Amino acid sequence: MDRQKKLLIFGAAWVSAILLTWFLYAKTVAPHQERQVSIVVATHDMPLGTLLRASDVKLVRYPERNLPKGVALEPAEVVNRVILFPLNSGEPVAVSKLSGVTSAEGVSATIEPGYRAVAVQITDTSGLIQPHSRVDVLFTHPGNMAEATTSTILQNVKVLSVGRMAQPGEKQTTQSAAATRSPIITLLLRPDEAQKLELAKNEGRISLSLRNPLDATQAANTGPMSTEALDPMIDRRLALAKKGRVGNPEDPAVWQDLLGKPKEEKKPDPEKPPRAVIDVYHGDKHVQELFK
Repeated sequence: MDRQKKLLIFGAAWVSAILLTWFLYAKTVAPHQERQVSIVVATHDMPLGTLLRASDVKLVRYPERNLPKGVALEPAEVVNRVILFPLNSGEPVAVSKLSGVTSAEGVSATIEPGYRAVAVQITDTSGLIQPHSRVDVLFTHPGNMAEATTSTILQNVKVLSVGRMAQPGEKQTTQSAAATRSPIITLLLRPDEAQKLELAKNEGRISLSLRNPLDATQAANTGPMSTEALDPMIDRRLALAKKGRVGNPEDPAVWQDLLGKPKEEKKPDPEKPPRAVIDVYHGDKHVQELFK
């Protein structure tokens, strides 16, 4: 019996020694396996203002307990956004260091080298013109019917953005919401085209015509079109009016004649009956005096 107790005690001590040895080994010798997560890091050095593409970032495993605050966990969170601070190769990409998708910084980074972004306000509210649409720019020179003209000054222009761009930290207000009813269209232009558009904006009215994005044809006749094209019946009359042969073109009566509208004849006022009739006799002469 004593021998059996000794064997049990010896066995328990042996098992305890094995467990203690394994515990010490696991804590000191065996590699410690930490939980890791995938985060987005930069693949190369990038300066401020870089528009991130899919090739600029990658996923790497990172210890969860050392995870940087606000780091992006998926590439979709950072692609097509602009970095507001320089990034080094292998550096985790924090969402707080990126611009908004539609912010001013984000739009400016999408401008192609050699081009300029020019904003123009239009009155179209149909919603047909959207970002990346292709449009022609029409310029209408104001004036009376003999002077007004419309011409195409730019063709196949890319629309960069549509609507009023909010400034960083700006909140949407009733006034800014109302501004979207007269949307601001930002066009992508070459420097010489930008100058032409700015000049046209100050001289008349700008409008846009939407075109098929696959249509790259250039119209040959883009010169000014006058009101002669509105009604073929007045072509010759309008030409004569411009030459001064049928009167002053600014006279509404002349235009009424040019358009072929019948003139309104002024009806004479009905004759009022006399208020008094007095008979005057001079010898054998009889005269009636009328007093109105």
